[in-house]
Amino acid sequence: MDQLKQLAVLTGHTDRVWNVSWNPSGTVFASCGGDKTVRLWSEEGGSWVCKTILQDSHQRTVRSTAWSPCGNLLATASFDATIGIWDKRSGQFECTATLEGHENEVKSVSWAPSGNLLATCSRDKTVWIWEVDDDDEFECISVLHAHNQDVKKTIWHPHLPVLVSCSYDNTIKFFKEDDDDWSCFQTLDSHLSTVWGIDFDQSGERLASCSDDLTVKIWKAFPPGNKEGIQTTGSDSTWKCQCTLSGYHNRTIYDVSWCKLTGLVATAGGDDKICIFEEDMSSEEPAFQLTISVPSAHSEDVNCVQWNPKVAGLLASSELSNSELGQSLDVSKCCIQNSSPITSQCFASMCCRTLDTLVGFFVL
Repeated sequence: MDQLKQLAVLTGHTDRVWNVSWNPSGTVFASCGGDKTVRLWSEEGGSWVCKTILQDSHQRTVRSTAWSPCGNLLATASFDATIGIWDKRSGQFECTATLEGHENEVKSVSWAPSGNLLATCSRDKTVWIWEVDDDDEFECISVLHAHNQDVKKTIWHPHLPVLVSCSYDNTIKFFKEDDDDWSCFQTLDSHLSTVWGIDFDQSGERLASCSDDLTVKIWKAFPPGNKEGIQTTGSDSTWKCQCTLSGYHNRTIYDVSWCKLTGLVATAGGDDKICIFEEDMSSEEPAFQLTISVPSAHSEDVNCVQWNPKVAGLLASSELSNSELGQSLDVSKCCIQNSSPITSQCFASMCCRTLDTLVGFFVL
């Protein structure tokens, strides 16, 4: 029987935790929150402990963090409208740069696979692209005004120089460099309300999105000359919605994460629920089936999920709680027991709450 079992509880943050992110090797994760700090956690003697606290860089909530592909840099996005760049090459993390320019809260930050580009987005409706040179100097090379509402998240294509963003304006937009500037080359507008989260599969040929409309959509790229005969423009692929998952969450779906190792899709909802979906390979049409549903994964809204990049199934999630409970992170374990290709695959969910932050590991 598919189940989730809690393994540990971690404490530390003194205010709500908004986000967690794994380093590229999957050995350290960063948590950030309303206490204006970032905590770095790693395993020691079979337990997860806080090894470092990054502070005094931001004046307001730290909303998001992202590790550079080399793992030496950590970018932090804050409600104070700035982005911090932390460098550990001296032996310990130091804030070596503060990027300014956004007019309002910065909601998300993400590194390109090349490591020389950084994307940020904000409530000011813009997406900024920053370039880092050989001297580790950051320069804004493009400000994108394609959205007409708050931009919630940005991610990079895993293999191509393509940036994707999602917004309160119900759309998903794709950007690429064109004649020394960046521009939007496709807009996906199938969602009926705010698009909160997006994530690519391992190949980069499919994209999952989640929304305030209570659905998860799976999109597929159709390249020029595709056998389906779908029309394309120039060398760009055309993205089409393949299937819609609905009826699994009854409140806003805040985040989605597509595991690059197992193909599992995790979602986090305002109904306090985490759902895990598996692709149905027996179906003639693209389809995903619910593998695990945890109705009370947290005491309040679950707003972030992220799979570990190296350990099959390790998932991080954060909860938005307004309770006065002690700040903590819980660790649980879960295991899928079936005859599918992912039988016995282990994964962990780090459930980072807000005021009562928690991080959990699961084995299916």
